[in-house]
Amino acid sequence: MVAPRSHVGLRMRTQNKFAVITGASSGIGFELAKQCLEHDYDILICAEDFGLEYAVAELRALDKGAVQREQVDLATFEGVERFAQTSQAQGRGVDALLLNAGIGVGGAFVDTSLDAELKMIALNCVHMVHLAKRIVPAMVARGKGTVLMTGSVVSTAPSPYQAIYAATKSFVMSFGEALRVELADTGVTVTVLQPGATDTNFFERADLLNTNVGQAKKDDPALVAKQGFEAMIAGKDSVVGGSFKSRMEGLMNELLPETFKAKQAAKTTKPLT
Repeated sequence: MVAPRSHVGLRMRTQNKFAVITGASSGIGFELAKQCLEHDYDILICAEDFGLEYAVAELRALDKGAVQREQVDLATFEGVERFAQTSQAQGRGVDALLLNAGIGVGGAFVDTSLDAELKMIALNCVHMVHLAKRIVPAMVARGKGTVLMTGSVVSTAPSPYQAIYAATKSFVMSFGEALRVELADTGVTVTVLQPGATDTNFFERADLLNTNVGQAKKDDPALVAKQGFEAMIAGKDSVVGGSFKSRMEGLMNELLPETFKAKQAAKTTKPLT
């Protein structure tokens, strides 16, 4: 496991709002961090990989707000606790909590690694519950704040050959929608971002490059992040991020029967060889 790095001592520009973002070393998370900086937030970001250092350098080069980071493994209880403590150590309320960290595991269920799938469940589901439990109550006590959870367009559809991944995103969707109703009168809103296939390192890390979806044209992560950020600020319940094609896929997933959706999804996710 990567040794965590703490940067609690750096001071932020307190005239700005404060956003906490997970999984921000690349892809949608990195673009969400940029959106926050462009809209007058100081940010605290985290990721497990060393790409976090490059992300921090690029974000600071924007000269829009203070950027702090914590290199931790959010698939572990200790990693989430450490990151929560770093957030609390800032001595300021969290205005926006963006729970974006996640990974995928592709392949037939009988062939995939149990360890990899359990780690995915811990990161995609448990970290969201754990960090929200540590931060959201204080937002409610202050009477204001926004939460953005990154789900997926497969949140509302079974997805063979990434069966556990799709199930984790269904969890995110259900958790986000339920929490939103619980917090309806508190001043805190919850939004679920449902990206379609997006041009990030997700497909390589998930071993899905040798699939139709892995080889197809993908959405711009900057566009997806912009749509997610705007939906969060507007207090919407959810938004399908990406191209017109992705948005239509999200709509069809709301209307079609589960058996049909599963068969259609398998055509895009089944390994080609």
